[in-house]
Formats: sequence, C-alpha cells, structure tokens
Amino acid sequence: MSETLTVSEAQGVPGAGADTVLAPVSGARQFWRRLRTQRAALVAAAVVALLVLVALAAPLLTAIEGQDPTTYHPSLIDSARGGVPVGSFGGVSGDHWLGVEPQTGRDLFARLVYGARVSLGVALAATLVQVLIGVVVGVAAALGNRWVDQLLSRATDIIIAMPLMIVSLALLAIVPSGFPRPVLVALIIGLVAWGSTAKIVRAHTLTLKGLDHVAAARLSGWGPWRVARRELLPALAAPVITYAALLVPANITVEAALSFLGVGVKPPTPSWGQMLTAADVWYQAAPQYLLLPAGALFVTVLALTVLGDGVRTALDPRAASRLSVGTGRRREAKA
Repeated sequence: MSETLTVSEAQGVPGAGADTVLAPVSGARQFWRRLRTQRAALVAAAVVALLVLVALAAPLLTAIEGQDPTTYHPSLIDSARGGVPVGSFGGVSGDHWLGVEPQTGRDLFARLVYGARVSLGVALAATLVQVLIGVVVGVAAALGNRWVDQLLSRATDIIIAMPLMIVSLALLAIVPSGFPRPVLVALIIGLVAWGSTAKIVRAHTLTLKGLDHVAAARLSGWGPWRVARRELLPALAAPVITYAALLVPANITVEAALSFLGVGVKPPTPSWGQMLTAADVWYQAAPQYLLLPAGALFVTVLALTVLGDGVRTALDPRAASRLSVGTGRRREAKA
C-alpha cells in the first residue's frame, strides 16, 4: 500500500511546479495514519498493551505483592461460615491486594494476573494455528485444479459444520491428563475452527488470480507455490491480519467457556474461565471472586474487538467502521 502524492501548488517552496511529486508513503505509515484517526481503536490498543504487559510481568507483580497463585492461606478463611474470607471486601489487605479465594485462601491478585497469561496465551496460540491452516488450505484450494478445490472445499465445509464446543469437549475428555492443558486447549481450538479462515482466504485468492500480474506470473511458468509466495501472500496479508485480530477475542471466550465447563485448563493452573467456574456459588458471600475474572474477560474481549475493527478499517479504508464513536470519520470528512 504505497502511494505518491502530487501537489498542485507547493506553497512556500521556491520553483515548485504544478506537479511536484512527494516521496512515496509507506504502507506502515499509511496504516498508522488511518489508525490514529480512530480514538476508540487507540484506547483499545492501549488497554490490550497493558493487559499483555500485566500477563508478561505476572511473576514480577506477584513478587512485589509477596504472594503466589497456588499457596493456600487457611488462616484467612472463616471455616465456621463455610469458607468465607475473613475481613472486609473479601480479605483485602496490604498483603492481599484484591483479597483471597473463598475456601482456599489463595491470593486473588496473583491468580488473576497469572490467569491473564493463560487466557491470552491460549487465544493467541489458537489464532496462530487457525491462520496457518486456513491460509494453506485456502490458497491450495484456489490454486489447485478442480478436484483439489472440490476436495479441500468440502473438507472445509465439514470443519465449519462441526460444533466447536461439542467437539472440543469430546477431545478434551479423552486426551490423557498428563498432556499440558493450555497447549491442548489451544491446539484443539485451532484445529477445529480454521474453516472460516480457509473460506475467506480462498475467496480472496480467487479474486487475486484474475489480476494481470498474477496471470502473467502463472503464464511465465511459475509454479503454484512460487506464485503464492511472491504474488498472493503479500496481497493476502491485510485481510488475514484483519480476520486474525477479530479471532483473538472469540478464542478467549471459547477458552473461558471450556474452562467454565470443567474441561479446559485444570487446577492449580489459574484461568479466568476456571475462576468463574469456582465462583458461581460465591456471588453473594464474596462477590469480588466472581466480578474480578468476569470484569477482566469483559474488558479484554471488548478491547480486542474494538481494536480488530480499527485494524480492519485502517487496512481497508473502503470499509466503513462499525463503531459510531471514536472513529474520526467527521475529521476525515472535513479533510
């Protein structure tokens, strides 16, 4: 995405003619310029960056607090009242910044920041698997002969028709418990949900095949994979990145749902969905135990969704943003 700007009148520049040509603007600079006009997307990007920073710095943050996500503190639990934390606001204190879990006394702040690592890591890994498989299958279907296209397209239809949650529940239930659960959840989500990505990539590739430079490359004797690597993949980058940005919040929700159903990440590894599973009976006695992971999930999914919409609009300026505020459309119209 590079363009050359032509100025009719170069004000303040001696000797400038009617067609002064300025330096080409790089694709990255164009993307950033369009993204800057969308205030909501910039705020969402800041929130996502903060969440990623918290997830990466989880060991440092818990070390500063002096706690960890797995240590039990039975002295902070009132066993006579069924395991309710001792003290106000769920046991909030200088040693436990957000209080402690009911029944176990584990530190809520430590489990929340370590849970961010699991939820974000699983979602990003699953998205990477989905994109890799979807791009390969979509490009192969579009560039292959009629039989290859039919075979891969029908396989993609089968994958799309498979209910993600039911298949994930079945696979997670039969895999040995010794396999790392976060890795398993990411692989299953990615391997079961790549169909939509393949459909989108195939449709874009079929459109690109008709362009002159792609047709010339094929007629010159280039093989399918050389054509894909040199001509198609650079043009597919924008739609693939856009769709991947929208897949991440969806995958966070799927991971949380699987953990909530008890077949996702297993204790003692903390996960926001797992915390919600254990908190559903404590919403009256210890509401912060439910509200903290639920609020973290809501903010993360909302920020990633808004950022994904901003990336889509910045990469494809012809597509109108679905946001009604913070998009800078008034400023663009005035310009």
